[in-house]
Amino acid sequence: MTDVRMFEYLQQYAEIQEEVLESIERVLSSGQLILGPEVAAFESSFADFLGGRLRCVGVNSGTDAIFIGLKALGVGPGDEVITVSNTAVPTVSAIRQTGATPVFCDVDADSCLMDLDRLEASFSDRTKAVVPVHLFGNVVDVPEIYERIGSRPIRVLEDCAQAHGSELRGKKVGTLGDAAAFSFYPTKNLGAFGDGGLCCSPDPERAELMKSLRNYGFEGQYYSEREGCNSRLDELQAAILNVKLKRLPAYVHKRRALAAQYDRELAPQAVPVAIRDGVKSSYHLYVVRVSNREEVIDALRAHGIASGIHYPYPIHLMRGYAFLGYAEGSLPHTERLASEILSLPMYPELSPDTVSRICEVVGAAARE
Repeated sequence: MTDVRMFEYLQQYAEIQEEVLESIERVLSSGQLILGPEVAAFESSFADFLGGRLRCVGVNSGTDAIFIGLKALGVGPGDEVITVSNTAVPTVSAIRQTGATPVFCDVDADSCLMDLDRLEASFSDRTKAVVPVHLFGNVVDVPEIYERIGSRPIRVLEDCAQAHGSELRGKKVGTLGDAAAFSFYPTKNLGAFGDGGLCCSPDPERAELMKSLRNYGFEGQYYSEREGCNSRLDELQAAILNVKLKRLPAYVHKRRALAAQYDRELAPQAVPVAIRDGVKSSYHLYVVRVSNREEVIDALRAHGIASGIHYPYPIHLMRGYAFLGYAEGSLPHTERLASEILSLPMYPELSPDTVSRICEVVGAAARE
């Protein structure tokens, strides 16, 4: 029986239950369930949280946030979008929804992030955008991406699905690119009690385009100025997110404290993902590399401790994306990491004693 889970929300819910239920009742009694004051309030508050001069647009999911963000950047059929293959499938699925072709850049073996030394080799005259993935809460150096882009007409959309509250040299992720996408899937640092997402941009006109795209391309009632979709963050989820957002800094602080404990107590044969200078990770996941992963997983399971792999299958080797033409061995760092990475339990309510117990089990099982 597993008594330490990878994700646990019930304790957090117990702490905020009264306020959550009050917010739900407020919405249900308001007479407005779609695109009302709760969504508007959340969009404004999330922009304040990010601390940049941004306009935020609530949508149905993180996948839709990437799709709508890319459409607002002008990405479409015939274009190429550079990203990584060690991300969640939704990153690539959203690129494909635009009609564009994903182009994969290999990753740095220590940080698991896009290897910017390899980025320029991926550019072509069809490249329209780069989607750096701030994986696990770690942060890609977006300003360096712009240096690599130079004068090329290429846009940057940050995939921040795992990085609410992460920072690069004092600036929060989501404020570094031309646009950004966030997910509020329940397991995220800021999770709804269902699906939810948000895209944002420092460009007011682009943000207005995102608003139009999320609602059938409407700018007036029942009239589409452009082809859009149905992707609206609903009032109930926005109300819940409003309750949780004001607690997000404290949640991220606890994640960082737990990560620091893992760093101190883990045996050296479990190698944590590297966090570069200037980065403050929000530790959506705490990920290590081990040479005998299955043995470590079995040992943890025997002690009632869950673990995860994010992600076991590189997207470029999945049958669903075989048409992209990547062969095994084409992204060597990505492929090697998929066989070594292991995610350990990480959520704000995890106790220090439990972290110590996890470290003991990993230390006893992991080999050099």
